Amino acid sequence: MPVFKDEERGTYYVKCYYTDYTGSKKQKKKRGFKLQREAKEWERSFLEQQQGQPDMTFEALYKLYIEDMSHRLRETTISGKKYLIETKLLPYFGTLPINEIKATTIRKWQNELTSYRDESGSAYSETYLKSINNQLSAILNYAVKYYDLPGNPCHKAGSMGKKNAEEMKFWTLHEFQLFITAMQNDIEGYTAFNTLYYTGMRIGELMALTPADIDTDAHTIAISKSYQRLNGKDLITEPKTPKSNRCISIPIFLENIIVDYMSKIYGLTADTRIFPYNKFRLKRALQRGCKLSGVKQIRLHDLRHSHASLLIELGFSPLLIADRLGHEKVETTLNTYSHLYPHRQSEVALKLQELQL
Repeated sequence: MPVFKDEERGTYYVKCYYTDYTGSKKQKKKRGFKLQREAKEWERSFLEQQQGQPDMTFEALYKLYIEDMSHRLRETTISGKKYLIETKLLPYFGTLPINEIKATTIRKWQNELTSYRDESGSAYSETYLKSINNQLSAILNYAVKYYDLPGNPCHKAGSMGKKNAEEMKFWTLHEFQLFITAMQNDIEGYTAFNTLYYTGMRIGELMALTPADIDTDAHTIAISKSYQRLNGKDLITEPKTPKSNRCISIPIFLENIIVDYMSKIYGLTADTRIFPYNKFRLKRALQRGCKLSGVKQIRLHDLRHSHASLLIELGFSPLLIADRLGHEKVETTLNTYSHLYPHRQSEVALKLQELQL
């Protein structure tokens, strides 16, 4: 192992040669290791990443995967992936060669997660367990596709958790009217919640809105960006998907609420955020409004479901709802809200019956 002692600094350094993806021979030097063992471990991990063989460790594969994905996914998405992988996958699989991860290994890991309970006795939610399992499968699929892993053991092990484990919550129009009446003394909350309920936009899309996005001639709101708070910094990013770039028509009463609210903001410019705060402030306002009005507690994201439910009740088609919500595919709309459509089947039968009268 080409590990050397830096006598002057009292530390160790690595100097090794490797072949990069173009076939070129290159040298890598890394200093500052306190222990010789640390230097050797770093060299082994580095060479595994360069070689990309099926016997590399899971941690080495993770580094290759996350570096590649960082060029293709939003910064906020990468941040979420890193947290999940580093807290739920690396502690268990990190040192294992990927070609030694078997279905039985994965089943044992799944059993540990499903049986976990925190100090209050609460388990991980079914949807969270599903997300963790999906991430493991995605990384191993990456190894199959690009680093010659013979197969993905997750397929044999089976999944854990459920995609839609929790019953979807939403407000009817009556419930929303009770809630928003209780919010009238909070002009920011009153405007924000009216906008969310009557447009179905995402929370990040709402918080990225500027006056330039409001077209009072066409009575529309343009969605072209999203706000995120990441590592203590405010980020304005592209919307979630290409279809999320859209123009939402709004009723005149909602436009008047927004315009009146903007008129009260001091120093507002065309590019100033209309709602210059993060979702936690909005979440607290939602909780406060629920207590004041007595309506059931829902999540911020459930206001988007509430809008979809309202449109379904008004008889609009899944295609129109998909366009309004910014879904990439109409199948997403149908899969998410299919349980809200059953009562429409009897209406179809009645309409068909009328054709024979």
